[in-house]
Amino acid sequence: MTTVSAPSEPHRAVRWWLVSVAALIALMVLVGGATRLTESGLSIVEWKPVTGSVPPLSEAQWTDAFEAYKKIPQYRELNAGMSLSEFKEIFWWEWSHRLLGRFIGVAYLLPFLFFLWRGGLSGELKRRLWLLFALGGLQGAVGWWMVASGLTERVEVSQYRLATHLVLALLIFAGIVWTVRRLAERPQLATSTRLRFTSALLLVVTFVQIYFGALVAGLRAGRAYNTWPTIDGAFIPSAERLWFETPWWRNMFDNVLTVQFEHRMTAYALFVLAALHAVDAVRSHAGPAARGALWLLAAVSLQAVLGILTLLNQVPIDLALSHQAVAIVVLTLAVMQAERLASRHSTEMQSRAVPVGQPG
Repeated sequence: MTTVSAPSEPHRAVRWWLVSVAALIALMVLVGGATRLTESGLSIVEWKPVTGSVPPLSEAQWTDAFEAYKKIPQYRELNAGMSLSEFKEIFWWEWSHRLLGRFIGVAYLLPFLFFLWRGGLSGELKRRLWLLFALGGLQGAVGWWMVASGLTERVEVSQYRLATHLVLALLIFAGIVWTVRRLAERPQLATSTRLRFTSALLLVVTFVQIYFGALVAGLRAGRAYNTWPTIDGAFIPSAERLWFETPWWRNMFDNVLTVQFEHRMTAYALFVLAALHAVDAVRSHAGPAARGALWLLAAVSLQAVLGILTLLNQVPIDLALSHQAVAIVVLTLAVMQAERLASRHSTEMQSRAVPVGQPG
């Protein structure tokens, strides 16, 4: 038996507050996905952080908003002749997305200030929470930076900026999930270095896969090469088709075939890594870590199936949003597994001795 440390129980209100914010961010990501799939993201052409929370309230205001939209390339090249009622449909998606972002900011800041006033947060926890708040503010700026890329020369937002926007949102989400886990009172598991390394690697690969998925969405790459397991007639397309742009690295971000191919290959790598990690955890009799690894493998498997179905059916909105929702589940489980196996040396938590069996 090995003696390890476990943190003391923090105030429940802090944990429930953070869980609620994480749930709102997950909802925000799904609404953002729907906004992208419905081509609604450029329907509001101004960034008004405060006054923009009020939608058009009169017919004249709706007409002004529509006239502003008519000035950008997306309307002229893709939606010329759109009616005002059709414009309202895409407007409400983007407005809802932005309003939810504002609501998340308030839902985070006000309780945070209350907890600071009550003095219930330790030094290390306060630093983490201030960092997450700063990242949230940055996310708002990145969102407008993304929208601005589609207002002058493009008919859609830059896939680079879209991917940055999504990854930053999920980085904040992951940071909150990690923090909530660190607040829970439970023992640290005594496990092998290999298991800790592969759990951290799984988290990194999950973020890489999410980034590539955002590039696929930004380029509408899921509407091309709708076959599986082959792509462009082969399991591995020809080098001439994968790397024809110069410089070569631009293919990884701009070439529809290459972007979809790297998304597929990273999915395979993630599945294999999750399977190997699960086998290792079970054979090591790692207890909660073994169960966490099996749940993660199950989520990755479901995500792969949904990805294939979404591709074969040319990205219907219901399957696409299901695919995105399960990606959030995969990320959540990956964060939980990495945190479960990580060292717990936080100065913000009191420790007590807990006996934990050594893995076999």
